[in-house]
Amino acid sequence: MNTRRQALDALCDITDRGAYANLRVKQLTSSLLEREAKLAAALVYHTLDHLLTIDYYLAHFVKGSQKPVIRGILRLGVCELLFLSTPAHAALNESVTLTKEVGKSGLSGFVNAVLRNIDRNRASLPPFPSEPVARLSIQYSYPEWIVREWVNRFGEAETEALLSRPQSAIEVRAQYPYTRDELQKSLPVASTVNSLDENSLSLESGFDLASHPLFLEGKFTVMGESAMLACRTLGDMRGKRVLDACAAPGGKSAYLASLSQNDIQLTCFELHPHRKELLDKTLARLHVAADTFIKDAAEFDPALEVAFDGVLIDAPCSGLGLLGDKPDIRYSKSDRDITELVEIQKHILEACARYVKHGGVLVYATCTISQRENEAQTDAFLHAHKEFVLEEIPISVANDGQVQLLPHVHHTDGFYIARMRRCI
Repeated sequence: MNTRRQALDALCDITDRGAYANLRVKQLTSSLLEREAKLAAALVYHTLDHLLTIDYYLAHFVKGSQKPVIRGILRLGVCELLFLSTPAHAALNESVTLTKEVGKSGLSGFVNAVLRNIDRNRASLPPFPSEPVARLSIQYSYPEWIVREWVNRFGEAETEALLSRPQSAIEVRAQYPYTRDELQKSLPVASTVNSLDENSLSLESGFDLASHPLFLEGKFTVMGESAMLACRTLGDMRGKRVLDACAAPGGKSAYLASLSQNDIQLTCFELHPHRKELLDKTLARLHVAADTFIKDAAEFDPALEVAFDGVLIDAPCSGLGLLGDKPDIRYSKSDRDITELVEIQKHILEACARYVKHGGVLVYATCTISQRENEAQTDAFLHAHKEFVLEEIPISVANDGQVQLLPHVHHTDGFYIARMRRCI
């Protein structure tokens, strides 16, 4: 089975059968040679990143619906023609060959004709809609409900800047007692120190991180700067008891230990057994001691009331701050999902707030850009709980106790962080 056939199977698994892109692409590339793996990953991710644009163009050249496999072939073909550097003759030939390989030889002429027509009309492709939300949705391939929410909040120009941001770099950090400087000197590729957390490094190119000796020895790990800032927001937790309420896969728990130079009493909750295994594996690799439990953070445990100096809630959320790196999230979420997530987040906040000692700190964070999940959630909690007050976050971003990090402004993932102190 050639590389494009494997990429097609992965793409259809993601778009038609609900597979997670990062896991499916990892499976796809694991058995391929490096050059083939890069091609396969590029085909899948670029097609997903431009999916609504591709479908918009196809709708002007194809009448009626197509079988999923043919639709997948056409999507890959348009991606190669318009968004990758594949020569036109190669994109056409490979698409026809792929059509025959999947047992649809009778449709090979149709596929060839559609793609050839698009190639001939590159200079006169249909214009995007003039209405702002529709235009941004098609041009940047984001569902209209997401675009509308951001336009209503930020305006058209700011939303376009957000949608057109460049893809994030791979970010890594050292695990105590290994230092950032030692890591930067030892990495096989160049890196730069990020601006908001001095322990965060952005790699200028990729390499096989998971098999690198320093990674296997637990001296560094992959972690986004914004998630690191959520940990840093707790403040100095050395010698204190801390709960990471939604802990898997373990990067935040490990960073809390690293910031505290391992002088911390760390407890971790994780709802799902398979993710609890991942959490334990991460902590073991990074040599972090913690008490880990399969536990629903939304269900209050009276035995832990006012037991912790600090509680971190990196709540389950819509993930709309990660859309540049995980394009499949755009198409798998809906406005209804936000409503359901808000209720889950509310219950987690209510339960975990009761674990905070008097004078302790509660940090609520999400990896999304959604007022309903972020500012509105925090405001509703504070309105109901006068014993908590917002407290300025100790990071170099202007804030009043809460901050919405934006990729095009802060050069991080879209992340929300609120810091609250229990005063009563």
